[in-house]
Amino acid sequence: MEINELLENGSERFLPNLSLDHVIIGYQENMLKCLLLKMGKKWMLPGGYIRKEQSVEEAAFEILKERTGLTKPHLKFLSVFGSADRKFDNDFREFFKTTGLPWREDYFMHHRFVTLAYYSLVDIAKTHPVPGAFDEAIGWHNFDELPAMWLDHKTIALTARQRLKDDVRHELVTYNLLPNHFTMPELHLLHQTILAQKLDRSRFQKKMLASGLFERLPQLKNASPGRNPFQYRLVTKK
Repeated sequence: MEINELLENGSERFLPNLSLDHVIIGYQENMLKCLLLKMGKKWMLPGGYIRKEQSVEEAAFEILKERTGLTKPHLKFLSVFGSADRKFDNDFREFFKTTGLPWREDYFMHHRFVTLAYYSLVDIAKTHPVPGAFDEAIGWHNFDELPAMWLDHKTIALTARQRLKDDVRHELVTYNLLPNHFTMPELHLLHQTILAQKLDRSRFQKKMLASGLFERLPQLKNASPGRNPFQYRLVTKK
């Protein structure tokens, strides 16, 4: 949607006072990363609004596809964020003035918004990040070095980081962060990164194989001389 159309007709097209925000998590260079958009001087999570004819889930998948190009991503509801002062009006006023966009106090986006936050686990190599109409840039950022962010977006991002840490203790979803083929040492390192703790390698591998989720491929990965681990992939459901 064009900026002018969004500003002029947003209140007619979207559900009032309700938004969506996504914490899109990737893994690269042994670090967990978050996809962020730059608008003005600060960064924000990918997000948007819910058209009146859409379900919340439809809107969530649509926004995720627009920003990453993924059509069948991992997607999980995170939480609701809706503090009494959750408004972008002051930040928007400064941004509109800087960029020369028209400013009116009655634009729908200046009101208080409750946001439904989701988080997704993606293979960065499979994504094709695209900025939105208001955005100057889009990029991956290390969770340990998040830049200045709009409103409560850093809190939402860190909440998702903690949720992932909690979830992996009882749910195997981390393969979504890896390529289709991966080794057990790679999966082991990923889990250590998420949990921020050392894990016994032998016990970890036994637990992963006992889950029945992974099948070993016949070819070895040429990692280094004398150390060529087997590759694995997710078991295909029939």
